[in-house]
Amino acid sequence: MKSIARYLVAAALLFMTVAPLSAAESGIKITELAVTTKIVKGNPIDLVRRISSSSVKSLYCFTRTVAPAGTDTTIKHVWYNGEEKVGEYVLPVKGEKWRTYSKKNIQKGWAGDWRVEVLDSEGTLMKVIKFRMN
Repeated sequence: MKSIARYLVAAALLFMTVAPLSAAESGIKITELAVTTKIVKGNPIDLVRRISSSSVKSLYCFTRTVAPAGTDTTIKHVWYNGEEKVGEYVLPVKGEKWRTYSKKNIQKGWAGDWRVEVLDSEGTLMKVIKFRMN
């Protein structure tokens, strides 16, 4: 009986120390990525390519994924203004078809080339979306 208990404890400890799978290993794929001015009923209403910083208070980076059944992991949105990191958001991915987004409040005068990088739970770059703010 003690050997079974030891086995179960050892198996539990091993399970807890296993590193999370990367998106490639876990089969997560991004099927839609958009920077948008608004999310309505869980979907982006537009796709920002160029925008004036004085015309919006916030922007959203929307990500739609597909993954194997039972997926429970995270992705990260990293917002850049030029080469300066201005935001980082860890977001859950908890199903076969999943939608998530991050919100970035915009300050007047934040002009330049922007991008949002999407990283998997291991920090591997999955996708990038770029836009320009005037």
